[in-house]
Amino acid sequence: MTNLTPRHPQSRNLLWSDSILDLQDILHGQIGDELYIVGGAVRDAFLHHPIKDLDLATPGDAVKIAKLIANRLHGDIYVMDAERGVARALVDTAEGRLVIDVAHFRGDDLLADLQGRDYTVNAMAVDLRGDLNLLIDPLNGEQDATDKVMRRCTPQSLHDDPIRGLRAVRQSVQLKFKIEPQTREDIRAESANLMATSPERVRDEFFALLALPNVRMGLRVADALGLLTPIVPEIDLLRDVELPSPHVFNAYDHVLETVSLMSSIVDVIGYRRSDNSTASFGLGMLAMQFDRFRVQLNEHLATTWADERSHRGLLVFAALLHIPEPENHSKNVSKIISKRAAALKISSHEKKRLTGMIAYFEQAITLDSQSPLALHRYWYPLRAMGVDACLLGLAHYLATYGSQLKQDDWLAQVEQAVLLLQAYFLHYDSVVAPPSIINGHELMEELAIEASPIIGELLTLIREGQVIGEIITRDEALSAARQYLDSQK
Repeated sequence: MTNLTPRHPQSRNLLWSDSILDLQDILHGQIGDELYIVGGAVRDAFLHHPIKDLDLATPGDAVKIAKLIANRLHGDIYVMDAERGVARALVDTAEGRLVIDVAHFRGDDLLADLQGRDYTVNAMAVDLRGDLNLLIDPLNGEQDATDKVMRRCTPQSLHDDPIRGLRAVRQSVQLKFKIEPQTREDIRAESANLMATSPERVRDEFFALLALPNVRMGLRVADALGLLTPIVPEIDLLRDVELPSPHVFNAYDHVLETVSLMSSIVDVIGYRRSDNSTASFGLGMLAMQFDRFRVQLNEHLATTWADERSHRGLLVFAALLHIPEPENHSKNVSKIISKRAAALKISSHEKKRLTGMIAYFEQAITLDSQSPLALHRYWYPLRAMGVDACLLGLAHYLATYGSQLKQDDWLAQVEQAVLLLQAYFLHYDSVVAPPSIINGHELMEELAIEASPIIGELLTLIREGQVIGEIITRDEALSAARQYLDSQK
């Protein structure tokens, strides 16, 4: 059970990318200490999955090795924990960006390092200085990978780090593995301690879960194991709460359906297959009509936040919070988001985006898209945030009607969204933010008035006059401003 002798895998060969084979060649004869590939990279090599992250473990100087790798591969080096010996090399390869983390053993030797990891499928190793086809597997991770099972390494694995429970959910959904019964029990037993750990690590693992294509399954599994409520306590307020017609789901299921549909909308925009077959007509029509904005929408969705969190994860998080309380939720949404942002250490920019898209998603699906002034009043304060609100509104609409969705109503809703996005992406200068023809200082000088809130009112009046075509020149702007001042007197 604790045999460290390298051996050939029993059921399939390990598959390594050219960039990792090149790394071995480059380091040949350069490293005196033991150096092992460990963790998820070995698992993915066994499963023949792409490898984007490489974890290396050594009893030697991990920082020195990471610097050597970065120098030889012309990459960047980040010392993450000099005292504990953890560093990261970021290198660009023909296969894309490769993240290489080098760390000192988690214990006295390789066996202790592997036993201290989370799950057996992540506790296999390969000697980077030796034959990459030979597997070191003291915890029988190969068999669990073959059987598609997530099993904790030791009875202390979840107690030592409750965040590992969240990781088990994410990886089981990603890999289509099952969490074995005793591991499930251990996760449940430690779920109450989840938020007592590092908020940043909880946030990053949770957002990685939210970024999965099959996010609804991930959230249901997390909820069944007691992991969702500690992160989003408001979810408990939605259980068994019935929503009025035309909603076809109760509040809890409505939120999860909206989450799933938001994820699916992001998929169809990016031309990826969606797992949400129940909304195939709705999503198919959306894909067709949104094709004209494909480039702009994908640029929008490519936004990354602090620590490289994906915008997809933020959109799905908004869907999860979009009905935070069964009653008066619009009055409490800002408070709820503030609590979640603080608990998960979310940046102020992400918090602002969440608040905006939740506050305006209903307006996005009820707006008079034929009115240039209505479009302007929607877009001017929101800008990119308005795109998010539009997507959330569509996901909410689909979730509200579910299988009762009427095709003609949905077609009209999609057409409204097209007009909304058309104003932002194609008519920005005429509808969203017309070029200024006079500023506040000039207004004060020309009209002989002092600084006051009325300056903002005048600028809004002029800008909206430009949108509807009533104001084109500076003189027309001043004339409209004088008339407004006279009316106020």
